[in-house]
Amino acid sequence: MLRVVIDTNVYVDWLNRGRHEELLFRHDTVKYLSAVVLMELRAGALSRRDRRLLRRLETAFERAGRILTPSRVVFAEAGDALRRLQAERGYNVGASHSITNDVLIALSARSLGAAVVTQNERDYRAIQAVRPFRLVITP
Repeated sequence: MLRVVIDTNVYVDWLNRGRHEELLFRHDTVKYLSAVVLMELRAGALSRRDRRLLRRLETAFERAGRILTPSRVVFAEAGDALRRLQAERGYNVGASHSITNDVLIALSARSLGAAVVTQNERDYRAIQAVRPFRLVITP
């Protein structure tokens, strides 16, 4: 069975527009919630309704034992990947925390052998070029 880590942008589209239900509720995948994705979702949950939905989502993943937290090894690899993204791809890590979060999500997923499912093709392809991992791009 395919293991997947869903990126923040896919959850945001689902919560705000009802998109990606077929992806989020597929029965032939094992889904993990990245702690980094959870942080990003909580940061953007401005309404009481959104916070309530996120608590339910978090609780479901926590009960299943599927919240993925980056390990020390993942953080170390992320530092190396970020250095390479700056040197080889022109990323300015200091100007954007988003690429740092994306690297942590990608390398955490890789540590499980899971694929990242995202709409953010540009950044994840760049990460993939410096640290291979499984990637699924969704419209």
